[in-house]
Amino acid sequence: MAKPKDNPNYKVVAENRRARFDYAIEEDLECGIMLEGSEVKSLRQGSSNIAESYAMVEDGELWLVNAYIAPYEQAKTFQHDERRKRKLLASKKELARLWNETQRKGMTLVPLVMYFNHRGIAKIKIGIAKGKKNHDKRETAAKRDWNRQKQRLLKEHS
Repeated sequence: MAKPKDNPNYKVVAENRRARFDYAIEEDLECGIMLEGSEVKSLRQGSSNIAESYAMVEDGELWLVNAYIAPYEQAKTFQHDERRKRKLLASKKELARLWNETQRKGMTLVPLVMYFNHRGIAKIKIGIAKGKKNHDKRETAAKRDWNRQKQRLLKEHS
């Protein structure tokens, strides 16, 4: 598979940067998204947001809820709803595993990044996550600060 930086088709559309701060991501899964034509064109322009969205397994199907995709101006008659539920494509085996994971205490499905892959197909990366407590968030921030300071010190002495 081509590396993202080497391929001209690979493009990150939306990223949920807050997810890694608020949740401890145990593993992630790449899923396809069922989109309408105007949604794809809007995504290609880069106008979307997955910061407040989440994923859920409902009736044996995986859904992306509350993801924002801006309306496409040129699509006059066939306009899409900005925050509609969008079906995510995953195998039956993966769906069963995701459903089992979310039934455990505190586990949730968090969208991490929405992108076009090397073939130009819209994909979303879903993380199986557990919510962090405040002391865990402080610990993460302290580690990040220490790593920055360590890099500065190494840069000064070299």
